[in-house]
Amino acid sequence: MDRILRLLTWPAALFIAGTLLWYEQYKLTGNEGSVYLFTILSDWLGIHGYEKPFRLFVAIMEIAASILVVVPPTRVFGAFFALGVMSGAIFFHLVSPLGIDPYHDGGALFKEALEVWASAAFILIAMRTEAIALVRRVVG
Repeated sequence: MDRILRLLTWPAALFIAGTLLWYEQYKLTGNEGSVYLFTILSDWLGIHGYEKPFRLFVAIMEIAASILVVVPPTRVFGAFFALGVMSGAIFFHLVSPLGIDPYHDGGALFKEALEVWASAAFILIAMRTEAIALVRRVVG
């Protein structure tokens, strides 16, 4: 069973990378919708005028998570990274003025954040021995 779960981490990792990288075209090019979302967030956080650095920082974090999760030796770290980034996205959708459905499309962006989060959690469960070892190395 563990072997099957490990094999299933491949499609989960590819899903995470594909989803995150798809949205980089919007963040990196300054797409109107992406600028809109990050302006709402930066204003809500009280860092007015810092939409662009905030947006680009998130883009870099997502690119890093995407690369790490598809490379087998760094998959667990990438899954932790993706889980953290998506936890932030989910949090901001739930507590900020963004809301769950900022584009009035049924909350597609929020649902994809949940799907990426669940895929990362699956990888960590499937590779729990490595995940626990990583946590122990980091925590001490």
